[in-house]
Amino acid sequence: MRTELIVIGTSWGGLRALQMLLRDLPPNLGCPVLVAQHRAADGESDLATVLGRASVLPVCDAADKDQLVGGRVYLAPADYHLMVEEKWCVALSTSAPVHSARPSIDVLFDTAAAAYGAAVAGVVLTGASADGASGLAAIQRAGGAVIVQDPSTAECPIMPQAAVAATWTPVVLPLEGIASHLARLTGGGVLS
Repeated sequence: MRTELIVIGTSWGGLRALQMLLRDLPPNLGCPVLVAQHRAADGESDLATVLGRASVLPVCDAADKDQLVGGRVYLAPADYHLMVEEKWCVALSTSAPVHSARPSIDVLFDTAAAAYGAAVAGVVLTGASADGASGLAAIQRAGGAVIVQDPSTAECPIMPQAAVAATWTPVVLPLEGIASHLARLTGGGVLS
């Protein structure tokens, strides 16, 4: 099944990793990309601008009830969980932190798996917690693709190691190889 949604989770070291990954995605990527990056409640409000400078795709903070557009990157705003309500629609929540984090990667991944099933690809990048591991396993159980940054290439290997341990035969790639793998999963670019 062709991937219709990409969800990415990261924490410690994530800014640099996201800059590299977003730079290497194809400009004609036909599916939306949702990102949960751990950051403080009063954290960088210009993260979308910083990532947008590196990205070939437009980057914005997600808003409650946004209708998703292919070829656009949506960030979980600081201090909000980003959830997939249904295909092509997201919601924001201020419910309790998960793994001491809001936004939580697990919340994003769990809701993406429920809405998209086998048509979602989950990516866990560098980070210093186990957030994202159980959500990636949920994506795998739903039939979706699971990709993990090779822990040996991560600025902080804890999050990718937890993701590898929580899943069976995930695709483990160095950061430089993830964008091209995602492009193949989406059919090389635009969805028809």
